[in-house]
Amino acid sequence: MRFITVVYLLLCYSLCHAQIDKKNITIIRDQWGVPHIHGTTDAEAAYGLAWAEAEDCFPIMQETLLATKGKLASVKGKDGAIRDFIAFLIDTEGAVESQIEGAISPEFQKVCEAYLQGINDYAASHPKEVYRKDIFPVDINDLMEGYVLSLTFMTNVQYDLIRIFESLFTDEHNPLATGSNGIALSSNKTKNGDTYLIANSHQPLEGPYSWYEAHVVSDEGWNMLGGTFPSAPCIFVGTNPNLSWTHTVNYPDFTDVYQLEMHPKNKLQYKYDGEWKTLKERKHTSKVKLGPVRIPVTKKFYWSEYGPTVKNKNGFYAIRFPARWSIGAAEQWFKMNKANNKQEFMEAVETQGLPGLNIIYADKEDNIFFLANGLFPERDPSYDWQQVLPGNTSTTKWEPNFMPLDSLVYISNPKSGYVFNSNNTPFNCTGPEENPNPDDYPQTIGYLKENTARSLRFQELMAKYDKMSYQDLKDVKYDLRYPEVLSTRTLQNMDVLFKLSKEKYPDLAGAIDALSKWNFSTDVDNKQAALFTVSLQYLLKYMFKRGTIDQNNTLDESVYVDALRFARKHLLKHFGKLEIELGKVQVHKRGDVELGIWGAPEILSAMYTMPGKKGKFESFSGDSYILMVQFTEEGPIIETVNCFGASSREDSPHYTDQMQMFVNQELKPMTLDWKEVQKNAKRQYHPGE
Repeated sequence: MRFITVVYLLLCYSLCHAQIDKKNITIIRDQWGVPHIHGTTDAEAAYGLAWAEAEDCFPIMQETLLATKGKLASVKGKDGAIRDFIAFLIDTEGAVESQIEGAISPEFQKVCEAYLQGINDYAASHPKEVYRKDIFPVDINDLMEGYVLSLTFMTNVQYDLIRIFESLFTDEHNPLATGSNGIALSSNKTKNGDTYLIANSHQPLEGPYSWYEAHVVSDEGWNMLGGTFPSAPCIFVGTNPNLSWTHTVNYPDFTDVYQLEMHPKNKLQYKYDGEWKTLKERKHTSKVKLGPVRIPVTKKFYWSEYGPTVKNKNGFYAIRFPARWSIGAAEQWFKMNKANNKQEFMEAVETQGLPGLNIIYADKEDNIFFLANGLFPERDPSYDWQQVLPGNTSTTKWEPNFMPLDSLVYISNPKSGYVFNSNNTPFNCTGPEENPNPDDYPQTIGYLKENTARSLRFQELMAKYDKMSYQDLKDVKYDLRYPEVLSTRTLQNMDVLFKLSKEKYPDLAGAIDALSKWNFSTDVDNKQAALFTVSLQYLLKYMFKRGTIDQNNTLDESVYVDALRFARKHLLKHFGKLEIELGKVQVHKRGDVELGIWGAPEILSAMYTMPGKKGKFESFSGDSYILMVQFTEEGPIIETVNCFGASSREDSPHYTDQMQMFVNQELKPMTLDWKEVQKNAKRQYHPGE
């Protein structure tokens, strides 16, 4: 029977394989190595996208595939084990198997199958690049499991996992996204009457959640340029000839945590609606690479009525979150790619496949909008859903019946002429007089009420302009200053750092004097910014270890003192002085290229760094892929930049060729016109050539 099954699967794969004619697929590389892919059909274009992604990022693509199969640790060691365990804990395989039937339209099924065929064909023709042969061929379930896992992270489930699953994460292996900016302006706000959009995501600069730029075109109406993640069959943020959009990570109440009431004597029994039920025990063994050997590490998990369940020193906790029902996200994104106007775009959004992520939108008809998007279950308002919930009653176990789109914050075409989000409250998303009222929305959604430093600074800057030129907007996007009131959503009393007394802390007198001279700017030449940013490194690590990095923190003065002492000691040890150009302390580094980098956490041009060599801090998250679009009467004008280059392969000429442009805050022109693409082609070929 097993032999017959294998033969059947191979036959099915061969039949699918025969449907793609590579001669109908053209890949053009421009001067920056960005792939422009044309296929006669959407499916053929998707095949070409898979091939181009693999050419540039095959190792990264395999990371996602390995994690969904629980095998990443065998290649990436401890870092991989974390994602292996989370994929098993939330049961991505079970989530997809229970929903896959009938969840994907026949049209999108063809796109997915062609995309997967592209991956499998590349793996078959490049066997030396394959990490583990047993992950190929990949199928549609593997693809959808990757979406469930990624969107679990993008809806911040990991924050609650950090709190209830002790020792799963460390600050050195933090998989968290750090933010984003999305801005759209209509003709009400622009000097020339054009419509603008900025996509400015703050994602990790490397790895499976880093941006890959591509342009996908088909004769069936697909023409989309923007950023996607390696191992995804369409563009996630970007523009087509008619409309554009971007996403920002949002922070409403996406996750519910339950403490189970355990039986006093019978192991693994818990009370539920007056009855004693038994937890299902689940074990996962991850073979963790340690040098030349792989060490088996086993973690024990459980399953309750609520879903994934873990045990810590305080008891058993279950977790429930909408991202487990995110199997429709892939097709929603594809439909957004192919939408020709706002109505078609909203029809895609109304499928509610995305479990989170705000949407900021603009189009050539001068429409703009902001949607505080997400899947929110119908919750009993008598409970405080942002606290740990009683895990002994079905009244707290919501079913995947989610609130309709008209329950969510949605601001369209405001008179102020702009919408934006910087991971702040959705109740500050446009001109102050038009912002939505929190009382008008269901409280069980748990919408964020706080602002970020970026949102405060953005509104400070916007208030200075009646009308804006494109250059004005670019200046706002690349702003490097903190707001006048230095406060963030997660660190609300940061001003304490600037009120420390030299008399009380005489050892810090020099550092306190240096900070007093700082103008809150983080340009590369600023000589006081490094003292602040290194102090902030300490504070972020402190909050992470406490499990409160996503919450509102008001820290004691003693913590700020420790942070400044840390920064003082570090700068004197490695650089011999407290006042030193920021670009000498923090760098943008890849391979042999190292450039001083501007920015800091919670700056509009945000940059997050981690300890590197010789006391320097190296960029790892923040400004990454940037796209700016102007919708003019002649068509869209597009500019982009990626933080490193189009390829993650060290031997590629496009491994680092956008770095200087990136640190110079410059953008490169891009086009959706296929004739223009052909005219400027540096290389043109069919997959496999």
